[in-house]
Amino acid sequence: MHNLNSFSKLGLFLYIVIYLIFPKLAITQNTNVDIRKNLENALNTRNLKLIKNNFKEEEKLKIQKKFSEIIKDFPNSKWEIKKFGGIDSNDKIFDIKVNGEKIVNGEIYSLESNFKYLFSTHNDKINNGKIKNLLTTIRNDQNKIDIIFRIPEKVLTGAKYDIDIILNEPLDDVIIAGGIISHQDESYLKQEINIEPLASGGIFKTTRASAKPSTQIWSGILAHPKGIISFTKSVEIVEKI
Repeated sequence: MHNLNSFSKLGLFLYIVIYLIFPKLAITQNTNVDIRKNLENALNTRNLKLIKNNFKEEEKLKIQKKFSEIIKDFPNSKWEIKKFGGIDSNDKIFDIKVNGEKIVNGEIYSLESNFKYLFSTHNDKINNGKIKNLLTTIRNDQNKIDIIFRIPEKVLTGAKYDIDIILNEPLDDVIIAGGIISHQDESYLKQEINIEPLASGGIFKTTRASAKPSTQIWSGILAHPKGIISFTKSVEIVEKI
């Protein structure tokens, strides 16, 4: 049994996950400035002061601390932000990708995170920000493990759905282990994940969506002789698709 907050090699992924799933962003921008470019530059130049000043008052200290940890754990992380059309002229979507590397005990851990950020603008500010379709992985296998994540982006309230993390290669006599948990908000910081031998070639789970609209977060670990992969995936629970 491993505690996600203290697992020395994989615990570093928590800080990036906390930041990526935090929904209440309010980033001040000038109307004549490209919001996408300004945000991307602030993240890539590690401008903590600018980022802190752009958040709501009650979030400043929390966000500053979390982003400082991201920079500490992945000093070379690269943020890429692309624009997508929104529902109307006041609604916008950013497609965001984050990549980085970190050396831990002589091993290279690679970060890859992809998610969509849905928001509206009011008085030159981004507000009502929501993270959608998040998938974050941190792995030290140099992409040698052929892995497939089959986790839906949206499911109906109360519906059953499958979570499949598949190793797309013959295992033969190879022994793998892993585990997965669900959580919401920051409750997972106090949760533990059980790592158990996996008889099949991956993690396979059937679960049921909540009765009310929400966002469910799944985090897990898969250990293989070629390396270790940790992952976090969001699933949006909706009343209609």
